[in-house]
Amino acid sequence: MSKRIVIALGGNALGNNLPEQMAAVKHTAKAIVDLIEQGHQVVVVHGNGPQVGMINIAMTTLSREDSTHPMAPMSVCTAMSQGYIGYDLQNSLGEELIRRGINKPVATILTQVEVDGADPAFNNPSKPIGTFMTQAEAEEMRRRGNAVMEDAGRGWRRCVASPKPKAIVELDTINALMDAGQLVIACGGGGIPVIRQADGHLKGAGAVIDKDFAAELLAESLDADALIILTAVEKVAIYFGKPEQQWLSDLTPEDARKYEAQGQFAPGSMLPKVQAAVKFAESKAGRTSLITLLEKAKDGIAGKTGTSIYQ
Repeated sequence: MSKRIVIALGGNALGNNLPEQMAAVKHTAKAIVDLIEQGHQVVVVHGNGPQVGMINIAMTTLSREDSTHPMAPMSVCTAMSQGYIGYDLQNSLGEELIRRGINKPVATILTQVEVDGADPAFNNPSKPIGTFMTQAEAEEMRRRGNAVMEDAGRGWRRCVASPKPKAIVELDTINALMDAGQLVIACGGGGIPVIRQADGHLKGAGAVIDKDFAAELLAESLDADALIILTAVEKVAIYFGKPEQQWLSDLTPEDARKYEAQGQFAPGSMLPKVQAAVKFAESKAGRTSLITLLEKAKDGIAGKTGTSIYQ
Protein backbone atom coordinates (compact mmCIF):
# COMPACT_ATOMS: atom_id res chain seq x y z
CA MET A 1 0.00 0.00 0.00
CA SER A 2 1.29 3.46 -0.90
CA LYS A 3 2.23 5.57 2.10
CA ARG A 4 3.19 9.16 2.79
CA ILE A 5 6.60 8.86 4.45
CA VAL A 6 8.94 11.37 6.09
CA ILE A 7 12.55 10.17 6.11
CA ALA A 8 15.11 11.59 8.54
CA LEU A 9 18.65 11.04 7.29
CA GLY A 10 21.45 10.66 9.83
CA GLY A 11 25.02 11.84 9.41
CA ASN A 12 26.12 8.48 7.98
CA ALA A 13 23.98 9.26 4.92
CA LEU A 14 25.91 12.47 4.23
CA GLY A 15 29.57 11.95 5.14
CA ASN A 16 31.79 14.29 7.15
CA ASN A 17 33.17 16.62 4.47
CA LEU A 18 32.52 17.73 0.90
CA PRO A 19 34.16 14.79 -0.94
CA GLU A 20 32.56 12.26 1.43
CA GLN A 21 29.18 13.94 1.05
CA MET A 22 29.27 13.83 -2.75
CA ALA A 23 29.95 10.08 -2.59
CA ALA A 24 27.53 9.34 0.24
CA VAL A 25 24.48 11.04 -1.30
CA LYS A 26 24.70 8.83 -4.39
CA HIS A 27 24.36 5.79 -2.14
CA THR A 28 21.64 7.53 -0.13
CA ALA A 29 19.66 8.37 -3.26
CA LYS A 30 19.38 4.70 -4.21
CA ALA A 31 17.78 3.79 -0.87
CA ILE A 32 15.28 6.68 -1.08
CA VAL A 33 14.33 6.00 -4.69
CA ASP A 34 13.74 2.34 -3.77
CA LEU A 35 10.78 3.58 -1.70
CA ILE A 36 9.54 5.92 -4.42
CA GLU A 37 9.71 3.06 -6.91
CA GLN A 38 7.34 1.15 -4.64
CA GLY A 39 4.83 3.99 -4.98
CA HIS A 40 5.42 5.79 -1.69
CA GLN A 41 5.25 9.58 -1.40
CA VAL A 42 8.47 10.73 0.27
CA VAL A 43 9.74 13.85 2.03
CA VAL A 44 13.41 13.95 3.04
CA VAL A 45 14.79 15.65 6.16
CA HIS A 46 18.54 15.60 6.77
CA GLY A 47 20.96 16.42 9.56
CA ASN A 48 23.83 18.88 9.31
CA GLY A 49 25.94 18.28 12.44
CA PRO A 50 29.41 18.25 10.87
CA GLN A 51 28.48 20.62 8.04
CA VAL A 52 26.98 23.46 10.06
CA GLY A 53 29.91 23.27 12.47
CA MET A 54 32.42 23.55 9.61
CA ILE A 55 30.49 26.48 8.13
CA ASN A 56 30.43 28.22 11.50
CA ILE A 57 34.18 27.71 11.95
CA ALA A 58 34.87 29.00 8.44
CA MET A 59 32.72 32.09 8.93
CA THR A 60 34.25 32.76 12.36
CA THR A 61 37.76 32.46 10.91
CA LEU A 62 36.86 34.90 8.14
CA SER A 63 35.54 37.44 10.66
CA ARG A 64 38.79 37.23 12.63
CA GLU A 65 40.93 37.77 9.54
CA ASP A 66 38.75 40.52 8.08
CA SER A 67 36.88 42.76 10.54
CA THR A 68 34.55 43.96 7.78
CA HIS A 69 32.93 40.51 7.83
CA PRO A 70 30.82 40.08 10.99
CA MET A 71 30.41 36.63 12.53
CA ALA A 72 27.58 34.68 10.90
CA PRO A 73 24.87 33.62 13.37
CA MET A 74 23.95 29.94 13.66
CA SER A 75 20.66 30.54 11.85
CA VAL A 76 22.56 31.79 8.79
CA CYS A 77 25.01 28.87 8.99
CA THR A 78 22.06 26.47 9.03
CA ALA A 79 20.60 28.18 5.96
CA MET A 80 23.94 27.75 4.18
CA SER A 81 24.06 24.07 5.11
CA GLN A 82 20.52 23.54 3.80
CA GLY A 83 21.62 24.99 0.48
CA TYR A 84 24.74 22.97 -0.12
CA ILE A 85 23.49 19.66 1.32
CA GLY A 86 20.21 20.08 -0.53
CA TYR A 87 22.13 20.77 -3.76
CA ASP A 88 24.01 17.46 -3.54
CA LEU A 89 20.95 15.47 -2.47
CA GLN A 90 18.73 17.06 -5.10
CA ASN A 91 21.18 16.25 -7.90
CA SER A 92 21.77 12.67 -6.78
CA LEU A 93 18.08 11.94 -6.29
CA GLY A 94 17.27 13.48 -9.67
CA GLU A 95 19.91 11.37 -11.40
CA GLU A 96 18.72 8.16 -9.72
CA LEU A 97 15.10 8.88 -10.66
CA ILE A 98 16.10 9.46 -14.29
CA ARG A 99 18.20 6.28 -14.29
CA ARG A 100 15.14 4.29 -13.25
CA GLY A 101 12.82 6.02 -15.71
CA ILE A 102 10.79 7.81 -13.02
CA ASN A 103 9.55 11.27 -13.99
CA LYS A 104 9.53 13.14 -10.67
CA PRO A 105 10.96 16.62 -10.02
CA VAL A 106 13.04 17.17 -6.87
CA ALA A 107 12.92 20.41 -4.88
CA THR A 108 14.87 21.65 -1.86
CA ILE A 109 12.92 24.07 0.34
CA LEU A 110 14.83 26.55 2.47
CA THR A 111 12.84 25.86 5.63
CA GLN A 112 12.38 28.01 8.72
CA VAL A 113 11.19 26.31 11.90
CA GLU A 114 9.70 28.36 14.71
CA VAL A 115 11.00 27.85 18.25
CA ASP A 116 10.08 29.42 21.60
CA GLY A 117 12.45 32.14 22.78
CA ALA A 118 11.72 31.04 26.37
CA ASP A 119 12.63 27.40 25.70
CA PRO A 120 14.87 26.26 28.61
CA ALA A 121 17.23 24.66 26.08
CA PHE A 122 18.76 28.10 25.50
CA ASN A 123 20.18 27.89 29.03
CA ASN A 124 21.60 24.39 28.52
CA PRO A 125 23.52 23.87 25.24
CA SER A 126 23.28 20.17 24.37
CA LYS A 127 23.34 19.71 20.59
CA PRO A 128 26.73 18.57 19.20
CA ILE A 129 27.89 20.24 15.98
CA GLY A 130 31.08 20.27 13.97
CA THR A 131 33.93 17.80 13.76
CA PHE A 132 35.16 15.55 16.58
CA MET A 133 38.00 16.83 18.79
CA THR A 134 40.45 15.42 21.28
CA GLN A 135 39.92 16.33 24.93
CA ALA A 136 42.79 18.83 24.72
CA GLU A 137 41.20 20.54 21.69
CA ALA A 138 37.89 20.57 23.52
CA GLU A 139 39.46 22.28 26.53
CA GLU A 140 40.84 24.98 24.23
CA MET A 141 37.40 25.40 22.65
CA ARG A 142 35.88 25.73 26.14
CA ARG A 143 38.56 28.26 27.12
CA ARG A 144 37.43 30.42 24.21
CA GLY A 145 33.89 30.52 25.59
CA ASN A 146 32.22 27.68 23.70
CA ALA A 147 30.25 24.83 25.27
CA VAL A 148 31.62 21.35 24.50
CA MET A 149 30.41 17.82 25.20
CA GLU A 150 31.59 14.24 24.89
CA ASP A 151 29.50 12.61 22.14
CA ALA A 152 28.54 8.96 22.74
CA GLY A 153 32.12 7.77 23.26
CA ARG A 154 33.24 9.03 19.85
CA GLY A 155 35.10 12.16 20.93
CA TRP A 156 34.43 15.75 21.92
CA ARG A 157 32.37 18.27 19.94
CA ARG A 158 31.18 21.82 20.30
CA CYS A 159 27.53 22.06 21.37
CA VAL A 160 24.82 24.69 21.07
CA ALA A 161 21.24 25.10 22.31
CA SER A 162 18.67 22.71 20.83
CA PRO A 163 15.14 24.05 21.41
CA LYS A 164 12.09 22.00 20.43
CA PRO A 165 10.40 22.89 17.13
CA LYS A 166 6.95 24.53 17.35
CA ALA A 167 5.85 25.11 13.76
CA ILE A 168 7.19 24.79 10.23
CA VAL A 169 6.91 28.13 8.49
CA GLU A 170 6.99 26.82 4.90
CA LEU A 171 4.53 23.96 5.53
CA ASP A 172 2.02 25.13 2.90
CA THR A 173 4.77 25.27 0.28
CA ILE A 174 5.94 21.75 1.15
CA ASN A 175 2.36 20.46 0.98
CA ALA A 176 1.75 22.12 -2.39
CA LEU A 177 4.88 20.57 -3.91
CA MET A 178 3.96 17.12 -2.58
CA ASP A 179 0.45 17.44 -3.98
CA ALA A 180 2.08 18.29 -7.32
CA GLY A 181 3.94 14.97 -7.21
CA GLN A 182 7.38 16.30 -6.37
CA LEU A 183 10.06 14.79 -4.13
CA VAL A 184 10.71 17.38 -1.44
CA ILE A 185 13.81 17.96 0.70
CA ALA A 186 12.82 20.11 3.69
CA CYS A 187 13.75 21.07 7.27
CA GLY A 188 17.44 20.45 6.52
CA GLY A 189 19.52 20.41 9.69
CA GLY A 190 16.28 20.53 11.67
CA GLY A 191 15.30 23.77 9.96
CA ILE A 192 16.51 27.36 10.36
CA PRO A 193 15.53 28.22 13.96
CA VAL A 194 13.47 31.40 14.15
CA ILE A 195 11.59 33.17 16.94
CA ARG A 196 8.39 35.01 16.04
CA GLN A 197 8.43 38.60 17.27
CA ALA A 198 5.38 40.60 18.42
CA ASP A 199 5.20 42.34 15.04
CA GLY A 200 5.30 39.00 13.19
CA HIS A 201 8.97 39.26 12.21
CA LEU A 202 10.86 35.96 12.28
CA LYS A 203 14.21 36.48 14.01
CA GLY A 204 16.98 33.90 13.63
CA ALA A 205 17.95 32.10 16.84
CA GLY A 206 21.45 31.05 17.93
CA ALA A 207 20.62 27.36 18.06
CA VAL A 208 20.32 24.11 16.12
CA ILE A 209 17.09 22.10 16.10
CA ASP A 210 17.40 18.33 16.33
CA LYS A 211 16.54 16.96 12.89
CA ASP A 212 14.65 13.98 14.35
CA PHE A 213 12.25 16.24 16.26
CA ALA A 214 11.86 18.47 13.19
CA ALA A 215 11.14 15.42 11.04
CA GLU A 216 8.55 14.24 13.58
CA LEU A 217 6.80 17.62 13.57
CA LEU A 218 6.86 17.67 9.76
CA ALA A 219 5.44 14.14 9.62
CA GLU A 220 2.59 15.11 11.96
CA SER A 221 1.94 18.36 10.09
CA LEU A 222 1.80 16.56 6.71
CA ASP A 223 -0.45 13.82 8.13
CA ALA A 224 2.14 11.23 7.13
CA ASP A 225 1.62 7.51 7.62
CA ALA A 226 5.19 6.72 8.64
CA LEU A 227 8.31 8.35 10.04
CA ILE A 228 11.54 6.58 9.14
CA ILE A 229 14.66 7.59 11.07
CA LEU A 230 17.76 6.28 9.31
CA THR A 231 20.89 5.94 11.42
CA ALA A 232 24.12 3.94 11.78
CA VAL A 233 22.58 0.78 13.30
CA GLU A 234 20.01 -1.67 11.96
CA LYS A 235 17.94 -1.72 15.15
CA VAL A 236 17.63 0.04 18.48
CA ALA A 237 19.36 -1.80 21.31
CA ILE A 238 19.32 -1.85 25.07
CA TYR A 239 22.61 -2.36 26.95
CA PHE A 240 24.26 -1.12 23.74
CA GLY A 241 27.90 -2.17 23.43
CA LYS A 242 27.75 -4.45 26.47
CA PRO A 243 27.84 -8.27 26.65
CA GLU A 244 24.10 -8.35 27.42
CA GLN A 245 23.23 -6.12 24.42
CA GLN A 246 19.75 -6.85 23.05
CA TRP A 247 18.39 -5.70 19.68
CA LEU A 248 14.74 -4.62 19.62
CA SER A 249 12.50 -5.41 16.64
CA ASP A 250 9.40 -3.82 18.18
CA LEU A 251 9.12 -1.10 20.76
CA THR A 252 5.98 0.17 22.44
CA PRO A 253 5.85 3.74 23.74
CA GLU A 254 5.53 2.34 27.28
CA ASP A 255 8.66 0.22 26.97
CA ALA A 256 10.54 3.09 25.29
CA ARG A 257 9.83 5.34 28.27
CA LYS A 258 10.88 2.58 30.68
CA TYR A 259 14.20 2.10 28.86
CA GLU A 260 14.70 5.86 28.68
CA ALA A 261 14.27 6.12 32.46
CA GLN A 262 16.96 3.43 32.79
CA GLY A 263 19.35 5.53 30.69
CA GLN A 264 19.49 2.95 27.90
CA PHE A 265 19.61 5.51 25.07
CA ALA A 266 22.54 7.90 24.68
CA PRO A 267 21.64 11.63 24.78
CA GLY A 268 22.47 13.37 21.51
CA SER A 269 22.54 10.00 19.74
CA MET A 270 19.78 7.37 20.02
CA LEU A 271 17.68 9.15 22.67
CA PRO A 272 16.20 11.91 20.44
CA LYS A 273 15.51 9.32 17.72
CA VAL A 274 13.50 7.15 20.09
CA GLN A 275 11.70 10.15 21.61
CA ALA A 276 10.75 11.48 18.16
CA ALA A 277 9.65 8.02 16.99
CA VAL A 278 7.44 7.56 20.05
CA LYS A 279 5.89 11.02 19.73
CA PHE A 280 4.90 10.35 16.13
CA ALA A 281 3.55 6.86 16.85
CA GLU A 282 1.35 8.27 19.62
CA SER A 283 0.15 11.29 17.63
CA LYS A 284 -2.61 9.45 15.73
CA ALA A 285 -3.95 5.92 15.43
CA GLY A 286 -2.31 3.91 12.67
CA ARG A 287 0.92 5.90 12.53
CA THR A 288 4.17 3.94 12.67
CA SER A 289 7.79 4.92 13.24
CA LEU A 290 10.80 2.93 12.08
CA ILE A 291 14.45 3.25 13.12
CA THR A 292 16.96 1.39 10.96
CA LEU A 293 19.97 1.53 8.66
CA LEU A 294 19.81 3.51 5.43
CA GLU A 295 20.46 0.35 3.43
CA LYS A 296 17.60 -1.43 5.21
CA ALA A 297 14.87 1.17 4.68
CA LYS A 298 13.07 -0.89 2.03
CA ASP A 299 13.19 -4.06 4.15
CA GLY A 300 12.13 -2.06 7.20
CA ILE A 301 9.00 -0.79 5.50
CA ALA A 302 8.25 -4.40 4.57
CA GLY A 303 8.55 -5.38 8.24
CA LYS A 304 11.66 -7.49 7.73
CA THR A 305 14.08 -5.53 9.92
CA GLY A 306 14.60 -2.34 11.92
CA THR A 307 12.85 -1.28 15.12
CA SER A 308 9.16 -0.50 14.64
CA ILE A 309 7.44 1.79 17.14
CA TYR A 310 3.66 1.81 17.27
CA GLN A 311 0.77 1.89 19.76
